[in-house]
Amino acid sequence: MKLKKMVLISVLVASLVTMVLPVNAAETVSGSVLSTTDQQTDEMSITTDLTETQQGMNAGTELLQPDQSPTDDPPLLNGTEQPLENSYPIVPQEQRVATAGSASPTDPDVSQLVLMMNSNKMYQDGKQYLAPHPMTVKDGVSYISIRAIVERTGLKLSFDNKTKETIIRRGGDELRFKLNSKSYKVNGTVKQMKGPSYSSQDVFMVPLTSITQALGIPYTVNQQEKKVILSLSSKPVASFRIGNPEIFAGETLVQYIPSAFSPKGLPIIEEQWEGREDIFMSPGSFVVSYRVKDSSGQWSDTFWLTVRVSKPHSPPVASFTTNKDTYKMGELVTYTDYSTDENNAIVKREWYNNELAFFLPGPKTIRLVVENKYGLSSTYEKTIMISDETLYTRDDFYKIYTPVGWKYSFDGTKIPAWDKVPYQYDTEPVTLIRSNSPETVYSEGVVYRDSAIGSTRFMLHHVNATRKNVRMYVIATNRNSETARLTQTNLGMGGPTKYATASGKMSVQRYFESMQYGNKYKDIWIAPGQSKVILSELSSTVMRQGDVISLFADLYSDRTLQYHVIMIDSSRDPIKALPNLPALAPDNHSRGTFYDATKNIHYGELIGLTPSRLLIGDNSQDPYLIGTDGMTKAYQVNAGNFGVLYRIKLYRVAPQTLITFNPRGGQYDGVIMVNGYVVQVPETSGLRAPHESGVLHRTGDREETVELVFTAAPGSSLSVNLLFQPLPEIKH
Repeated sequence: MKLKKMVLISVLVASLVTMVLPVNAAETVSGSVLSTTDQQTDEMSITTDLTETQQGMNAGTELLQPDQSPTDDPPLLNGTEQPLENSYPIVPQEQRVATAGSASPTDPDVSQLVLMMNSNKMYQDGKQYLAPHPMTVKDGVSYISIRAIVERTGLKLSFDNKTKETIIRRGGDELRFKLNSKSYKVNGTVKQMKGPSYSSQDVFMVPLTSITQALGIPYTVNQQEKKVILSLSSKPVASFRIGNPEIFAGETLVQYIPSAFSPKGLPIIEEQWEGREDIFMSPGSFVVSYRVKDSSGQWSDTFWLTVRVSKPHSPPVASFTTNKDTYKMGELVTYTDYSTDENNAIVKREWYNNELAFFLPGPKTIRLVVENKYGLSSTYEKTIMISDETLYTRDDFYKIYTPVGWKYSFDGTKIPAWDKVPYQYDTEPVTLIRSNSPETVYSEGVVYRDSAIGSTRFMLHHVNATRKNVRMYVIATNRNSETARLTQTNLGMGGPTKYATASGKMSVQRYFESMQYGNKYKDIWIAPGQSKVILSELSSTVMRQGDVISLFADLYSDRTLQYHVIMIDSSRDPIKALPNLPALAPDNHSRGTFYDATKNIHYGELIGLTPSRLLIGDNSQDPYLIGTDGMTKAYQVNAGNFGVLYRIKLYRVAPQTLITFNPRGGQYDGVIMVNGYVVQVPETSGLRAPHESGVLHRTGDREETVELVFTAAPGSSLSVNLLFQPLPEIKH
């Protein structure tokens, strides 16, 4: 009886061993042979393992049901299961030869990796391996040691010190994991895992499904034997994608981007394509296949992709009309553009000889060339006739018909003889910090430094000549015993750019737009003894050699703050660098701290019945501000009154009055606000003094009040005139 009982026990133990261990499971990591004692210990621990595993399973629900594969997300095989960037549909799964991701466990090219639940034991090809940490169920999620699964599946493991990410690579696939994060990246796309990664006893643990689903590794779960079985293919894997966003018949050179790898790390020695064409000559859908062979002679499964080819582009059709075929000299010509494109893809229109009016008789040919986004173009021409009758002189025509924001040419030598508008002004207590010297900066350092309280305006304009990439910063330091509140109300920045006038114009335009929309308002709190970078737009971009940057900003502080304007290497920390930066000497431009920097000009008499001018920045009727250099304490004159804000209110502007902007000191390129609207001065290339004028406003049939807001654009020249003159009589 005892003998029979012993035999039954032996059979039971043997059957349990058979359930858990594959045949010849006699080697551990690196192929070392298990001792007889080790084998006996394994056999004795089977029942314990099962009990612990069941307890672990009761603690969570993330593991799959027996013999069920994951279905949460479609597998990703070299990125090909996701929609490609050219949006070409992939051939349905049922039309493909099975890939490594869908291989059967009975396939001779497939090996099995068996992971024991709640155990660090793994079995592959008849050998036992030990993971550095047991497979664990935590908060309902099954976790595996990332290094263990990498070593057993032939993947490559690395670490990115810059991003602090652990990286798994297989061929063209890349998975990136961060410690204690529930998200990870699959070929650059952020995906969510069942639970966050974590570290246990210095072992990096991740959800098992994050790897199997991303890399298309099929697996089954055997709850009875408490094991997870991964099917690993030894065949090479091939895929490709199309690099073109669109493909057009007879036009597009197709960009095939293949990806192939061997799970065994063998070199790929041969590839085979079917249906591949460099240029598809007709529209339609075309199936292209791709497979590769490794150095062992084994071929991959075939990968198919459907390529959609669209019909060739058609050029646009250029067309326009004029409201008449015959015009008098000085008569307005109205053009109507009727150009079309089947894809509404016209991106460029070029007119030739489309003058608003002509002042010489005879035939005039106008041409329009339109181009679509595919580079195809079309041209249309029309000839009109100009008679020898005159409707308007050139000067009168452009006064009436030049669009607001555009410029016209005239005889500027007569302007100094016009009457000056005898305006008066008052000022507002605004401190102006003008940092414009050295305008061209040749080395790192402090370009300006001073202190201010209350309403403060910054005007910055500098060129990088350091021969390195730099950033500019404004740093505010609170040397008070109480926290300071600094409020930013308006801000506009231009650049970095190679063109000083463009940088200056854009800074004023954005400054005025911030006044309109209030989108730059912010509060900054600075603790006692603290230094903070302010005006963050200034330091958000790198200045390269030769770049110009301009900035206007309005601030208010309830405590005296010290401000440093610095230029340093783009890689340096500004707060740490500040104490050791040299103070840079000025050049022949102006810098300094000036007071009462907002001027309010009021004029209540009727204006516009006769030609007159309102002069700004002449140092006579509009005297320059006087101040000091905050770094050298030297006496300073704000030449041109750059940074001064002018608010001009003309209470009585006569009906049919033309208001224009005329520079006197040189080229000018900027903007001005008229009745709350930003007007370009001018839209096209800058105004040249003194024979060009930009149209700002025309009054209607009634007297008007006109309000203008102006500040001189850095890079342009002062002085300037606002011209007022009666419009010529309208002729019909």
